[in-house]
Amino acid sequence: MTFPEAATPPALRTQVCELQDEAWPPDSASAPGTFAHDQALRPVSMLLVEGATVLAALDILTKDIVHAGQRYRAAGLSTVVTRATARGKGHGHRLVTAARAAMAGMDLDIGLFTCDRPLRTFYEGAGWQWLPGAVVIGGTPVNPFPSDRPGFDKVTLGDFFSPLARSHRSAFPHSRIEVYPGEIDRLW
Repeated sequence: MTFPEAATPPALRTQVCELQDEAWPPDSASAPGTFAHDQALRPVSMLLVEGATVLAALDILTKDIVHAGQRYRAAGLSTVVTRATARGKGHGHRLVTAARAAMAGMDLDIGLFTCDRPLRTFYEGAGWQWLPGAVVIGGTPVNPFPSDRPGFDKVTLGDFFSPLARSHRSAFPHSRIEVYPGEIDRLW
């Protein structure tokens, strides 16, 4: 199921929030602090639902970026989570694969996001491409939040949806990519 984040039915949104709290407990050091996205990023929620139960969820955030002098319509995955009791059954893979296909149909140039290094093969298995040496710069130009900051062990993945992005693919590996999603979604 896909909804603009703000239009997600309340019963489903409650379950998504519970899954996020389960994955990133509010009192843990890894918790983002809030899971409400900046509406300027046009958040879209994708949910894998069985009956009335949310098995997996993610959000797609979108904005224009400039990289190596070229403007791109970009989107990234955020808050990808699978219910703990449903892990290992392919639900996350199915949802992340569906998100990639949905993004390819959203008039985007590029999909781009970071993940913890051990999850790289999971995302590659869903069709995403590892961008070796690429660092996503989140936050804002005044208060940047790079994915290679101390204590992080992130890798960058992406896909090139448009002819423009495919023709400039070589500009992304081994580069610093200024996404700047803001202070709410510091790093998508």
